[in-house]
Amino acid sequence: MTEISAKKNMLIELRDVWKTYQTGAISLTALKGVNLDILSGEMTAIMGPSGSGKSTLMNILGCLDQKDQGTYKLNGTDISDLSQNELARIRNEEIGFVFQSFNLLSKLNLRDNVALPMVYAGLSYKERTARAMEALESVGLSEWARHKPNEVSGGQKQRAAIARAIVLQPALIMADEPTGNLDSKSSTEIMQIFKRLNKEGSTIILITHDSNIAAYAQRTIHVFDGQITSDSLENLVQSGGTA
Repeated sequence: MTEISAKKNMLIELRDVWKTYQTGAISLTALKGVNLDILSGEMTAIMGPSGSGKSTLMNILGCLDQKDQGTYKLNGTDISDLSQNELARIRNEEIGFVFQSFNLLSKLNLRDNVALPMVYAGLSYKERTARAMEALESVGLSEWARHKPNEVSGGQKQRAAIARAIVLQPALIMADEPTGNLDSKSSTEIMQIFKRLNKEGSTIILITHDSNIAAYAQRTIHVFDGQITSDSLENLVQSGGTA
């Protein structure tokens, strides 16, 4: 890929990103000058032990937290000076989130849980319902649409969470320990869904401590002490291979 075409397809650009948390007199620098590029269509795993900075990196990439220094461009947009309302719109429409704890509303059925991002985006009830059902069908849950979260298994909850994440066709899907609460069979099913979505063009970032889950990604980045310590893509390029 030429430099021009790579730039055109760049989804994430982090440059010299720092983040420090202050608690009373104690300060903790969670990220230390991080640089990272991710192209559209990549499936990337970010790994690191507890306290390494990977969760902080995820929060900044997902616009859930803001950096102290550096620049972050998402899909060509520098998000540094965006208002809270603009950041909320990006989180709702351009980033799909999948969490370990599913984060489904217990009082709503699966269809209405999946439809929630479209409520905030201002779509009509008819369109919300139709697109929610399409998303549920894509993860094999259309027959469970009227069931509430407490009426389905953990694997089905996570599939519903994936349907919610993809319903607005976001530029980026972020999955934070997406199989952490699942048995091995359900974990495999969930990761196969992510692989299919990636093959269809979705950009996916997996935050995981599990090397078996990271193995599903094309690229693995290790974070330690607030810095990227290894990147399998860079190792591949240095060895003369192709991604």
